[in-house]
Amino acid sequence: MKALLIVDVQNDFIPGGALAVSGGDEIVSIINEIQEKFDFIVATQDWHPADHGSFASNHPMKSVGEFIDLRGINQILWPEHCVQGSQGADFHPDLNRDKWKAVFQKGTDQSVDSYSGFFDNNKAGDTGLSSFLKKNRINEISVCGLATDYCVKFTVLDGLAEGFKMQLIVDATKAVNIQEGDFERAIEEMENAGAVVLQSSQFQ
Repeated sequence: MKALLIVDVQNDFIPGGALAVSGGDEIVSIINEIQEKFDFIVATQDWHPADHGSFASNHPMKSVGEFIDLRGINQILWPEHCVQGSQGADFHPDLNRDKWKAVFQKGTDQSVDSYSGFFDNNKAGDTGLSSFLKKNRINEISVCGLATDYCVKFTVLDGLAEGFKMQLIVDATKAVNIQEGDFERAIEEMENAGAVVLQSSQFQ
């Protein structure tokens, strides 16, 4: 059985948000159209405490874009974003949520970041997404959302490691692109790991 997984289409990742992804608002209508092709839809939501370790503001003398050691992981520092209960953490207002079966929150542990919709970055924390999908006999997942080179990529890679067939709907995702070419490298990494890259027009 197939599922659609919508990753982090939240206000802070939309242009005008705290950690805006260029063109992030452009994929909302595409995702809404894709949802009509699926009976089983789930989503992830970045959901950080205000004192999260990935926020540059919580590290004196550090700036956004610098790296620190966070529980043994090389962690890039981000601006404050998707703080629990904030408007920035809310889903984009135009995103249709009528058919969603569940929302899985991630990044809730102050001491470790969580790009993937399945696990924290140290693989110690489990969001419950994998077990939920397997319980519902899902074996193939189509992924869309934000951002291609971070949360989408790590979600796809972890989904493959969990034994799911993974598809990336490439025109329904946008990249942070901190470094030029990050989008293309993320696509290549997902394909090399076994993911299939598709256009939304290929879903009938």
